[in-house]
Amino acid sequence: MEISDSDITYKRKLAHFANIVKLALVHGAISEEEQGLLDRMFVSLEIREQEYKKILENPDAYPINPPVGYDERVERLFNLATMIFIDEEILGDEVDLLQKIAIGLGFPCDNIEKICDKAIHLIINNYDIDEFNFKIKEIHKE
Repeated sequence: MEISDSDITYKRKLAHFANIVKLALVHGAISEEEQGLLDRMFVSLEIREQEYKKILENPDAYPINPPVGYDERVERLFNLATMIFIDEEILGDEVDLLQKIAIGLGFPCDNIEKICDKAIHLIINNYDIDEFNFKIKEIHKE
């Protein structure tokens, strides 16, 4: 049986959504703000409701599955950093997990702290995805 590009893309979306859920669960229960973002991401990523429920129950069952394109990786980082700051509180455990996920997405290990720190600060300062993309690429070139 052949695996189609759409199957691969969907599996990457599931993995990305699971990473967002992992960040939401770092401090235990999912807050109202986090739930709102999860609901929006569920719709925008076109996740089936059955998968949504499975991911909420066990996000660790979905390994990191990075997209091929750099812009898509930056977009994933944008979504992840957005989840960290959605409740306007940033915990060290969330930053640690963000760094691990970012490495899994293909960002360089030697620059990961700087990339994630910048990503969080860009979200705090309400940068949109285009500005975020530009600023993260600047760091990556350093």
